[in-house]
Amino acid sequence: METKWLEDFVSLAETRSFSRSAQLRHVTQPAFSRRIQALEAWVGTDLVDRSSYPTRLTPAGETFLAQALEILGTLQATRNMMRSHRSAAQDMIEFAVPHTLAFTFFPHWVMGLRKSFGAVKSRLIALNVHDAVMRLTEGSCDLLIAYHHPSQPLQLNPDRYEMLSLGEETLAPYARAGADGEPLFRLPGHAGEPVPFLGYAQGAYLGRLVDLIVKRSPQPLHLDPIYETDMAEGLKAMALEGHGVAFLPSSSVRKELRAKRLVLAADPQAYEVTMDVRIYRERPEVAKHVRPGVQALWEYLRETRSSS
Repeated sequence: METKWLEDFVSLAETRSFSRSAQLRHVTQPAFSRRIQALEAWVGTDLVDRSSYPTRLTPAGETFLAQALEILGTLQATRNMMRSHRSAAQDMIEFAVPHTLAFTFFPHWVMGLRKSFGAVKSRLIALNVHDAVMRLTEGSCDLLIAYHHPSQPLQLNPDRYEMLSLGEETLAPYARAGADGEPLFRLPGHAGEPVPFLGYAQGAYLGRLVDLIVKRSPQPLHLDPIYETDMAEGLKAMALEGHGVAFLPSSSVRKELRAKRLVLAADPQAYEVTMDVRIYRERPEVAKHVRPGVQALWEYLRETRSSS
């Protein structure tokens, strides 16, 4: 049994809506429903009356809700107690960062930060976007760094969380360069010879932005999906070996472009989107505890952005 099932169940009891709770929990509705079903299988009885609208709990569900709240409260109190014991690491700032940004943007950003702000002790937790957001909302990290695009906003309550922009990044198609410096594959391709396509796994944040690019394409794209993974670094490795075209963030291909190992696989700006790179934290006025190092870094970032 996973604690996130309990959190899902509590959310459903509060919203009385599978779709709304799925949105709040940053997961698709089918995945959310499967997790509720998994909890019911573990308990051994139905907890939700699915014949009613709005959704309501069964009598067993009402009983289990009180126990779930008590369990989660006890776990939270225990974790807070354990975290308070880590006095030796009080100056360590914990960042939750999606994998792509963790491999590409974060190292370069921290190096620049150390030159301008000063020494920063950081602990990086690399996760998928959903789990990175959950780290922040559960109080398991100090700061979240993530991509933002208007079509795929993070569902974070602005009354509880504040945000700063760290810059912009472009998602565009790249392919291995041939001996003549031209891409081995080029978009849009044609029906008789589709372009081998290296894509993100279903549900990946960047994958949803690629879907947006495809829908906005000025002409039909003829793609032959031959490989998929959650991580941009995995797609880049396949593109470097000449397997096909991959949509990659600009920070992940900086070195490969300089070395002319990868090149754009389409006309500039024809098949790309620009994303914000944003940093989030819980607002000090609602947070239980704000560490001085985190506050100092946030103030520096805010002053830097306002003066630029």
